Amino acid sequence: MTHAVEPAETDASERISEELIQWLHRAGSSEEIAACLARVEALAEDSARKPDLLELVRMAMAIRNRLDLQHQRESGMLAVIESARDLSGRLDLPELLATVVSRARRLLGSQVAWLSAYDAGLDAFHVLTADGALSRGTGEMLAGRDLGIVSVVVKTRLPFTTADYLHDTRFPHDPQLDVTFREEGIAAVVGVPLLWEDEVIGLLFVADRYHRTHTAHHISILSTLATHAAVAIKNAMAFEQTHAALRSAEMAHAQLERHALSVQSAAEAHDQMTTLLAKGATLATICQSVAQIMQGEVLVLDEVGQTIGRGAAEGYRGQGASAYRPHGEHSEALARALGDSRRIGRSVVAYGALGETCRLITVIGGNDVLGTMLLFSAAALDEVAIRTYERCASIVGIVLLSRERAEASQSRDLSSLLRSLLSPRQDDLHLLGDRAERFGVDLSRPTSLLLLETRTPETGYLARWLRSAQVLPDILFDEVDGVLTVLCATTRADDVRRTIDSAARQHFGASFLGVVSRPIAQPSEIPALHASLRRALPVMARVGMRGALIGQNEMALYSTLFETHDQASLHAYLKSTIGALVAYDDKRGSELVATLLAYFDCNQNAKAAAERLGIHVNTIRQRLATAEGLAGHWGNALRALEIHVSLRLWVLSGRSVGDVPSTDLPSTV
Repeated sequence: MTHAVEPAETDASERISEELIQWLHRAGSSEEIAACLARVEALAEDSARKPDLLELVRMAMAIRNRLDLQHQRESGMLAVIESARDLSGRLDLPELLATVVSRARRLLGSQVAWLSAYDAGLDAFHVLTADGALSRGTGEMLAGRDLGIVSVVVKTRLPFTTADYLHDTRFPHDPQLDVTFREEGIAAVVGVPLLWEDEVIGLLFVADRYHRTHTAHHISILSTLATHAAVAIKNAMAFEQTHAALRSAEMAHAQLERHALSVQSAAEAHDQMTTLLAKGATLATICQSVAQIMQGEVLVLDEVGQTIGRGAAEGYRGQGASAYRPHGEHSEALARALGDSRRIGRSVVAYGALGETCRLITVIGGNDVLGTMLLFSAAALDEVAIRTYERCASIVGIVLLSRERAEASQSRDLSSLLRSLLSPRQDDLHLLGDRAERFGVDLSRPTSLLLLETRTPETGYLARWLRSAQVLPDILFDEVDGVLTVLCATTRADDVRRTIDSAARQHFGASFLGVVSRPIAQPSEIPALHASLRRALPVMARVGMRGALIGQNEMALYSTLFETHDQASLHAYLKSTIGALVAYDDKRGSELVATLLAYFDCNQNAKAAAERLGIHVNTIRQRLATAEGLAGHWGNALRALEIHVSLRLWVLSGRSVGDVPSTDLPSTV
């Protein structure tokens, strides 16, 4: 039954719609929209227009939130541009710093802001200008280098925030400053350094009288304003020195103009990068923009030095980026520069070659090191250009962090599915099959397992590299307990094997080993087969198999070791091949087992075996004749291989010949 819309109800709906439009037009308060929402919720539950009106109010609130966010971004960029214009307008230092402090407080919506400069005579930072302070002591604060937030900022040269200054234990407190903060009622504080040539020449603070946290965007804009203030202070010092002579004054004026242009360029670059980030630009687009801004060529490297992003300015003809290799001729210089960059938190020059300078900076995302960014440039960079480059690295860090989180989310789902399939207590196979189909794997058809072990912490990196390179689509793989584990359709097993073999050789050389299973008919067979293959890996390592992915069928001679839980089978296998030799050695104290093993290890060369054992070749031949009489003729290649393997496994058990009787064969390998 359709509910008829009453005329009064229609009039009320139209009035609410008109009020929403008026509210958006005049940027009304949140109390007004809350009142409007309450009126809509108060409508009768059977009202036909109530759901539409509720959705309309929510849409209005969303539009207002987006407008507020856009306004914040525009305000931030406007503040940066206005500060740059002030620099180019040559305002006197007190007026310029007061303007920067006022803009910082207004931009962040804070209650108090002040700027301190370093005084070498006092070896402390004193307040130059403050805005919004109620206490006289706030404008007269003197902060030592080793106390308060100043100690953290001076040490790290990075911004620092605290939501509750007086109760924060991350830094030593200055009792006098604490008294001033209590009088002012300050709780939350954020401070950024004024840097000039790696020196902290001042600090810019904003504070609130309530607990508050600040966004990265706010801190970024605040840091830019601090850079402007640093430029202003240094320029003011330069102007003071120019009063001695007209020529010096003209040179200082030209320097100021250059700085103003550089700052304006930095503001425009910051605006461009922020816009790209807001639009969700890819890493390739970001790299190309950075290269164009810096007029050079840019490489972004992952944690092991592999290139994951690059960009080159139009018309740039440098060769440094093209010549880069992860372990190339400049790897030592890059490693030193990487350590320096991590320590000081800024970019450093790694090396110069072919008329270019390679500048390196560590890329940070959150609290983690995500990689490295290299800039190859033929032109020298001034301090503002270096700052621009370093801010671009922050944008790259945000992009990498976002991509890493997206990949981590997908890999968690894939890893969970793979571990469920490997678990002896598998979940419902129908549900697992449905989940596997979403990743492109059909469990109703034969599948194959591949295990690869490197015995290094970089196994996890190989899994991440395979995901990022997207060379294994529709395949389940992840690092499981230090081993790269892959489940794929049997029809694709050979291609997967070649791909992983190539990737492993690229990253580990010959320092890996692996095994590929026979086809698996049913997913219920996967846990037992996985456990069998895991037992095979240490045996393969002891036998000396390295730098290869071995098929399970190629390891038939070792099947007793890792396909059975019956130790009696292993006992019988070894006894049938070398039991007589072990018994002979145990009874007579001879060394037939050691001699025969050396003989096989030397490719059945008696002379080479004699040199290895340090005995005469005739002694070798006599022992071999005795051994052949006990173990049988080994002229057949398969028989020789069986005896060789049995001898190797017996010795690898950790016991020397004669320690135990022949009936006490090793229970584990």
